[in-house]
Amino acid sequence: MKRVISTEKVPIKLWLDEIEDGALRQAKNLANLPFIFKHLAIMPDAHEGYGMPIGGVLATNNVVIPNAVGVDIGCGMCAVKTSLTNIDKLQLQSIVELIKQRIPVGFKHQEKRQDDNLMPKGYLIDDMQVIKKEYNSALKQIGTLGGGNHFIEIQKGDDGFIWIMIHSGSRNLGKKVADYYNKIAVKLNEMWFSQVEKAKELAFFPIQTKEAKEYFDEMSYCVEFALSNRRLMMENAKGCFQDSLNLSIEFAPIINIAHNYARWENHFNTDVIVHRKGATSAKVGEIGIIPGSQGTKSYIVEGIGNADSFMSCSHGAGRKMGRKQAQRELNLENEIQAMEKQGIIHNIKSVSDLDEASGAYKDIDIVMENQKDLVRILVGLKPLAVVKG
Repeated sequence: MKRVISTEKVPIKLWLDEIEDGALRQAKNLANLPFIFKHLAIMPDAHEGYGMPIGGVLATNNVVIPNAVGVDIGCGMCAVKTSLTNIDKLQLQSIVELIKQRIPVGFKHQEKRQDDNLMPKGYLIDDMQVIKKEYNSALKQIGTLGGGNHFIEIQKGDDGFIWIMIHSGSRNLGKKVADYYNKIAVKLNEMWFSQVEKAKELAFFPIQTKEAKEYFDEMSYCVEFALSNRRLMMENAKGCFQDSLNLSIEFAPIINIAHNYARWENHFNTDVIVHRKGATSAKVGEIGIIPGSQGTKSYIVEGIGNADSFMSCSHGAGRKMGRKQAQRELNLENEIQAMEKQGIIHNIKSVSDLDEASGAYKDIDIVMENQKDLVRILVGLKPLAVVKG
């Protein structure tokens, strides 16, 4: 931990030296909620979000806040180690082209509905307001990457092996659920004359309400859908390796970690609802993934279980520039040269791509240094090729 702010209702514990004004304002709003538990934890990749900073960890007493989970419910990372120890540029290019053919990116969906067996099981779909309505659309969204900061990356680990890593979420399904329930929360909070001002974008449900139960059910479905989405993409990516290289390749079990959700956990001997928005669970021995940017290292890590962070860590490097700011201020030629100097097959072609350039992100080395008390690094992963929406 780098410092503690003690001016609010509860302390704000920060794992970074400097935090932007907007994110700090949001952190103070959270720290003064009437139902906040113990303290607020801000991870080293934190930056401003909607209502709550990305990179925030909030524990509450019997309250769930849709905006403290966010619109991409269940967004997260998965990674698989291959048995390959080397791969050349031509092989990489071949695999990348095949991935682009087989895995829809950006706003593209599958041309055909996918198998129902790929969808989450054990839910009463007919009782879910949003999932029921969006289910058929979701069958064409599963196995698709999306845009923004989502990616498929081929990497070389310092363990000597080639890895595949995917960052993606619940696609439009999660956004529909988030927007639907946040609107209901806003209306109910106004009816209740809630102490939490509407402008703070932190409308909530007391857990005893039927709306809280309904949100929890649909949110949980989206978390599982996001995992199913990543699993299908990973299977398709593995197939691209096999078909392109025409080799017998072994793949280790998938590592998966989500970073946008709320769930019941026990901290400081109390059952609370922990909201992680752009933050990763890091319990003792828990294996996680912390990506850098498309021009910097990513990491496979092991959690230390730090109680002060509610056993959490960062979900990535974190943005240091907004998307429009990056497009205005970063130099396209410099960003391309930085990628090509490293021999990375990348996606930076025009000024519009600069919002996802490495220069738009914080220094991953500093982020990792700031959370040495949260995780241990197991494997460092250098990018070789990147596919983005």
